[in-house]
Amino acid sequence: MYKQSIILFGIVIPILIAGIMIGVCAFVRGKITGSFDDKVRYYAGYETSRLSALAIEAQISRQRADSDRWTELLKQETFSLVTTNLRAIGETLPPKEFQQTAFERLGQSGGIGSVSAQKSSGLRFNFRGTFRTVQKAFLELETRMPNLQLQELKIDPNTSSESALLNFQVTYTAWES
Repeated sequence: MYKQSIILFGIVIPILIAGIMIGVCAFVRGKITGSFDDKVRYYAGYETSRLSALAIEAQISRQRADSDRWTELLKQETFSLVTTNLRAIGETLPPKEFQQTAFERLGQSGGIGSVSAQKSSGLRFNFRGTFRTVQKAFLELETRMPNLQLQELKIDPNTSSESALLNFQVTYTAWES
């Protein structure tokens, strides 16, 4: 008679209580481990994002001077700035190989400038010169004014006696702020 009570209260119930306690502990341990793994993944992602942000910030800080210069460039009146730059470029090139023959402001920009929400204007230049010298002038102009986008370039032979010279007609879209 006491044997059943001793087996029930001395062995079975303590084993059930111990099993339940082990199950609860395993469940809690699983939750804690899962939470820890989630936090480790979150921290690794955060650290990667933070390092990427620092790298981008360092790159931006190196380009801040260029950005400020371009912002100032966009604030200036394009027509007079192009005229000034072309005059300065023309002074460095041989006059027999580079001559500006015409320069006009178009009523509106063409190409992508006409359908874009960004403010822009159209500019057309005519030059006479050798291919290499005019190409150098275009390179210098586009380096000084990165807001110019080449819209159209037309090259014709010069009908005068100097056969080395070509006639260039160039149309640019000038992006403005």
